[in-house]
Amino acid sequence: MNSNSASGTPAGQPSSVHSSTGPGSDLRKILITGGAGNVGGSLACRLVESPRNEVVVVDNLVTGSVNKLPPLDHPRFRFIKADVNDLSDLTPIMTAHQFDAVFHYAALVGVQRTLANPVAVLRDIDGIRNVLSLAKNTGVRRVFYASSSEVYGEPVELPQHEQTTPLNSRLPYAIIKNLGESYFRSYYQEFGLDFNVFRFFNTYGPKQTTDFVVPKFIEAARAGKDITIYGDGKQTRTFCYVDDNLDTTEKVLDDESWSGEIINIGSDVEITVLELAETIIEKVGSKSKIVHLPPLPEGDMTRRCPDITKMRKILGRDLTPLSEGLNRIL
Repeated sequence: MNSNSASGTPAGQPSSVHSSTGPGSDLRKILITGGAGNVGGSLACRLVESPRNEVVVVDNLVTGSVNKLPPLDHPRFRFIKADVNDLSDLTPIMTAHQFDAVFHYAALVGVQRTLANPVAVLRDIDGIRNVLSLAKNTGVRRVFYASSSEVYGEPVELPQHEQTTPLNSRLPYAIIKNLGESYFRSYYQEFGLDFNVFRFFNTYGPKQTTDFVVPKFIEAARAGKDITIYGDGKQTRTFCYVDDNLDTTEKVLDDESWSGEIINIGSDVEITVLELAETIIEKVGSKSKIVHLPPLPEGDMTRRCPDITKMRKILGRDLTPLSEGLNRIL
């Protein structure tokens, strides 16, 4: 998957991130795997805004896009096309740069995509192991893992609290996310590698692709096409605007007292998928019709609603209402 040497500078791009900083330097060297995706790309763009941060993004571009990244000529940013599931790709990157923090966001995502490619999902175990082993051996101070609301499976309580993970989901994606969390906890217990786990609940924003429900509905509404919904559309979801995700993440990065915490990152305002479609049709002023398809055989959980007590404490402000977030995208 890697068209360029993992340890070299991709063609046409400056070698802008140095392997070390001077004594007493306040610069933080940060790696984001899967950084050409929706949340990873948004995080990279946010972090390079601070002169304190040097950011390297690694992504194999199977589902990511360089269009989601900061400008490639930014003096404190570098993109390297590589596959984190391949140890020979990742090793020279992490040994050369000596990162202070690593955000492991690389994963095969999306219910339909992961159901269609279950073996590819299992390969993400290799990436988890590679990141943690190299982080331990190269002096990384803290690692951050992008987990998912899918670890909760079908809810046994609402709202869904970080301490309650029933392990009742059969989806390969959910199983790998649960396993990933165990890896991060185990590396802390055995090696003292500080970590955070972020359980994302439907983060949406301008960089998200039409594989996901909000941009998919918006695209259909703008084109006046039918909006298709699986089942009766009464399944609920919550939607977190990307700025709320980023603000929370950045505050956790800056505050070591949050190290070791598993944190739900999402909104706690439930909306049915049907209501979401109706809202988007109204906002766009579309003539699209809602068409109901047979329910998905698996993977379409009936309800999602996180307990975001920790997130609210970290964020220190109200979350962005869905209506306002949709307006920003539109």
